[in-house]
Amino acid sequence: MKKMLPWLITILLAITLIAVAAFLLMDKIFPNNADPVTAAVEKVEAKKLSADEIVKLTSEIIDIKTNLADPDYIVMINFAFQLDTETAKTEFDKIKDIKIKPLIIKTLADTKPTELNGANGKDQISSKLVNLINKTLTEGKLTQIEVTSFILTTL
Repeated sequence: MKKMLPWLITILLAITLIAVAAFLLMDKIFPNNADPVTAAVEKVEAKKLSADEIVKLTSEIIDIKTNLADPDYIVMINFAFQLDTETAKTEFDKIKDIKIKPLIIKTLADTKPTELNGANGKDQISSKLVNLINKTLTEGKLTQIEVTSFILTTL
């Protein structure tokens, strides 16, 4: 037994080192795409559209004013929504006041003012909205959301 003890310790140490190395390298070997911004960007179509096509496929919701998660802050924001087909845009225009706008207000109500700071904050809220709105649409899909106007202020 005394002769096997150093071998057992060496084998257990080697297995432990391999497990620790595998755990540390797991993110590099298997990247995690759970980030909503990355997921939304991957869903966007790769084809380039002309200016006329963009205008045909884009719908706007303007003058959204609501409180954020911190009741001392309000946001006034406008969005431009680009859809993949004209039928999707038609459907979107029909339901934007009764389905989409309340969805945006609920999402903003759960957002803290610090989460909206900078371009990354706008991208986060846009990607969250893309995922939520695409679940609502039955025809086509929403490919892109742009924040066209943004004011964050205290009460």
